[in-house]
Amino acid sequence: MNKNLALLILSQIFGFTAATVTVFLSGIIGSDLSPIKTLSTLPPSIYVVGIAISTIIAAKVMSLIGRRWGFVLAAIVGSVACLLGAYSISQENFILFSISCLILGGSGAFTHQYRFAAAESVSKDKAPKAISYLLLSGIIAGFIGISLADYTKNFFSDHLYVGSYLILSVLTFLPAIFLFFFKNKNEIQLSKNDERRTRSYLEFIKEPRFLQALTAAAFAYAIMSFLMTATPISMHLIHNISLQNTGLVLQFHLVAMFLPSLFTGNLIKKFGYSKMIYSGVIFYILTILVSFPEPSFISYFIGLIFLGIGWNFLFVTGTSLLVTTYTPEEKFKAQGFNDLIVFSTMALGSLSAGIAVSLASWKILNLFCIPFLFLIIASTINADLRDKKNPSRKSTTGV
Repeated sequence: MNKNLALLILSQIFGFTAATVTVFLSGIIGSDLSPIKTLSTLPPSIYVVGIAISTIIAAKVMSLIGRRWGFVLAAIVGSVACLLGAYSISQENFILFSISCLILGGSGAFTHQYRFAAAESVSKDKAPKAISYLLLSGIIAGFIGISLADYTKNFFSDHLYVGSYLILSVLTFLPAIFLFFFKNKNEIQLSKNDERRTRSYLEFIKEPRFLQALTAAAFAYAIMSFLMTATPISMHLIHNISLQNTGLVLQFHLVAMFLPSLFTGNLIKKFGYSKMIYSGVIFYILTILVSFPEPSFISYFIGLIFLGIGWNFLFVTGTSLLVTTYTPEEKFKAQGFNDLIVFSTMALGSLSAGIAVSLASWKILNLFCIPFLFLIIASTINADLRDKKNPSRKSTTGV
């Protein structure tokens, strides 16, 4: 633990509340505001779209002005987006609310770079633990964000949820204060010659370990986003499970997403990247199996816990593997490209959830995820086979 990592963890606690409240409330608010019910999940989906389209911008901005000012700027923009969200709810304006979610997602692209900054704040062999500690703070973010959003939803009796977004604007602003004291380390200013020497995006994809890391993280997020976005609609609006119990399921899902981070780093060090990726796939399979009985609070509760654990194993492992596959000069380009793919697939998963949950059962939604698990397995097998054919590659990939 060092000052930079501590500041990042503290900022993650409050900054990540934007994601948890968006998942918890924006689909329900969208259902109230939207004239077309199949568009009810557009706000949480467009939040993810905002992340996806801003990833390259976030990486470029931080390569120019450094991580500190990039993070501070993002926190301010995120806070303003929450105020816009509160205003749009008070005006019952679905389009404006969706725009606020899009802007909030744009600030989220910077927030998701916390994990890379955490990895860079320690030696490379300790990167998995640093990433795990950072993600672990998401548990606190989940309980703070969802609890405060639920507690403040009735502050303005005429406009439900306005209070939720006003308190969220305060929470998302706090990282701007904390990260003002963040110190940029090992920032590399690239000349045009340096930029020409970095690999192209196609060359990154041709590197089996890079592709393995990218596939594990991208489809882990796509599946998780698809099912988690559909959960509040399926539970609360379709199966009439109370909002309180719906929030409880999401809170424990967040615990399952982040609590394994206590030991994920150690497990990666002990068993290696590939075995941890296979373990994540197994937990996703368990999620699908739990969806087979008639939907109930218990089945959602257990299924979302398995979903969270699977996501943690896949995403932490994928991110930890990714940082071993590029040079310092390539970091912003590789990180930006990785997040573009990861959050684009996440956006597709989230966008399709609204239509899917209105047309198919909860079990069918889970079965949709199976082909993507095969892709994760295939990329891992391919990387392992390439290393067996060329053992010298292990020393360069860190596997």
